Amino acid sequence: MNERIIRLPTLMERTQLSRSTLYDKMNPKSKRYDASFPRPIKLSISAVGWFEQDIIDWLNSKKS
Repeated sequence: MNERIIRLPTLMERTQLSRSTLYDKMNPKSKRYDASFPRPIKLSISAVGWFEQDIIDWLNSKKS
């Protein structure tokens, strides 16, 4: 299985959300926290990414 990893600029483009909104969605202390939002994976000491399919699934779950 070939899991594509996307970085923050691509994530922002795909979700149409700002950097601060995305990080708020991952922060349990934020009013915008979303427990269903995919967690990032650590790529190196200072780099993270997200599995593209997890983001696609999350976006599809938001369609109502």
